[in-house]
Amino acid sequence: MRYGYVFNVISTDRPGIVASVSSAIAKLKGNIESCSQTVLSSYFTLIMIVTLPQKWNLKELEDIILNSEGMNDCQVLAREVSKKDVRPPAKKENTFVVTASGKDREDIVAQFSRYLAGKDINIIDLFGYITTDGNFVMISQVEVDPRLDIQNIQYDLEELGLEFGFTVGLQHNNIFVATNQLRMDS
Repeated sequence: MRYGYVFNVISTDRPGIVASVSSAIAKLKGNIESCSQTVLSSYFTLIMIVTLPQKWNLKELEDIILNSEGMNDCQVLAREVSKKDVRPPAKKENTFVVTASGKDREDIVAQFSRYLAGKDINIIDLFGYITTDGNFVMISQVEVDPRLDIQNIQYDLEELGLEFGFTVGLQHNNIFVATNQLRMDS
């Protein structure tokens, strides 16, 4: 039997953090089943789902990772994964990409995410940044219930964008990937 854990690591960015965390997990005979890492400005963040061959106290696991070589200045949070928390990945036919860009303002992520939540549309990935000319660009991958009318959602998002001076697009993930030559396999 294997036991599932979620690890979240935060630090100021520098080379070697992923190597340190993954090496510590390997020493525990752990398997990294899923992970995502990014750097925002000068801040590193990593989240991963790991299975281990034995059950651990969460504080002990956090300490093992923190005390590994190269982990100075890091914060680690561990959480058990229960069977009820695990859900299958989004079906590709239900995955869409929302893009938005316009003059930066404080509440733009809140406005779009509230609209999506109100339609029970799950954000499965989100990326946003301020450009050098003061615009905010947001790209999010979302999971849309197939019973929802995509054209109505697209219209609503465009209207919301107009209200805030943003250009907004909604397209199926496959079209986004094909037209932007990105590979976003799940």
